[in-house]
Amino acid sequence: MASTDKPANLETGKEVPPPKASYGDTPPPPPPPKAVDLFAVDVALRFLVFAASLTSVLVMVTSKQTVFQGPIPLKAKFDHSPAFIYFVVALSVAGLYGILTTLASLSVIWKPIFSTKFLLHFAFWDVLILGLVASATGTAGGVAYIGYKGNEHVQWNKVCSIFDKYCKHLAGSLATSLFASVLLVLLVWLSTFSLHKKIPK
Repeated sequence: MASTDKPANLETGKEVPPPKASYGDTPPPPPPPKAVDLFAVDVALRFLVFAASLTSVLVMVTSKQTVFQGPIPLKAKFDHSPAFIYFVVALSVAGLYGILTTLASLSVIWKPIFSTKFLLHFAFWDVLILGLVASATGTAGGVAYIGYKGNEHVQWNKVCSIFDKYCKHLAGSLATSLFASVLLVLLVWLSTFSLHKKIPK
């Protein structure tokens, strides 16, 4: 059975009262909230950005077609338009960024101590790459729309009625790049949400 004797002063033999809490004492702060670890989702989304960007570039660079109007061959290739060249360069950068940040996100899973620093860098760079991909998609989409619909006011004839295979490649490439843009938006939200959860309440 545990002893209930109170501590005594060795010199006087009198019992020593327990120390009283001072007026200014405050209870200890609650433990910080447990951080939300969403890096597995982050890895999956970044790999999808890489795959979508790579697919979009491959479909675009293979978009070429030759048709004959009488004895004259007419060729259509992606590098005939500066907008499509810019599109290929931008999506190539996005694909490289996607694979590099996938590896970086995997390293954070192995060493979580660097998670906050990586999340902050991810948030900044994701916004930059999102702007690059979105601008390239919009630029190439505008040129592709003119090729599909034409413009009677400035006498720009539509060409997709002639180069149908070429235009289908363009449409597939633009759709995939639009998907990559949506993934980058999700990544920006995910990084911001994870950083917010790390702020102590």
